Amino acid sequence: MPATTTSAPQPALAVPEAGLGLRERKKLRTRQTIREAARRLIDERGYDSTTIEQIAAAAEVSPSTVFRYFPSKEHIVLTDDYAKFMMTILSERPADEPPLAALRAVLTEMVRRLAEDFSEEYRWRRHLVRQVPAMRALVGEAQDGWVRSVSEMLSERAGLPADNLEIRVLVGAVTGALHQVLWGDHSEDTDLVEMIERALTVMERPGIVGRSGTSPDVA
Repeated sequence: MPATTTSAPQPALAVPEAGLGLRERKKLRTRQTIREAARRLIDERGYDSTTIEQIAAAAEVSPSTVFRYFPSKEHIVLTDDYAKFMMTILSERPADEPPLAALRAVLTEMVRRLAEDFSEEYRWRRHLVRQVPAMRALVGEAQDGWVRSVSEMLSERAGLPADNLEIRVLVGAVTGALHQVLWGDHSEDTDLVEMIERALTVMERPGIVGRSGTSPDVA
């Protein structure tokens, strides 16, 4: 069934138009127009019944133009500036900061902005990720890319080889925690910031999980 939502808000993490040239502003607006058209159609018709051709017509562009901006229909829904934003914040963290502390700061900030600025759009995306296998596959693909890129950055900061196993395992575990927070089956009213804090506390202190599978209160 299609998700019932209102018009998509403009993401706060989207690249601002200020400072961009005319060509870049036109590209940004075309990209936003395509995404807004896709969302309207998906809400009206359902994901599977919405085609690239229909999205192109609603956005008043050609199908080839849609494909120039997005490789697939799944990318129209999920492509955003999260990864770029997170990599920028990570690059600005102190060079001598422990990897897990740096990741915690970055993920907490990203989830905070998601919770504040994307709550309605995020719920819409999560609904589709849960319902559409192709969406779940793309989330996994994106997470693999994130693990690779972040591992390389953290390894470079630490003066280690780019394929350092310990760093890759750490980033992979943190990414798994993030996946459970953002895409897991939990209440619509869940506080995402509180959840990522709890998840990363488990990463730092794995012994806090009791035999019953529940976690006691932690500072």
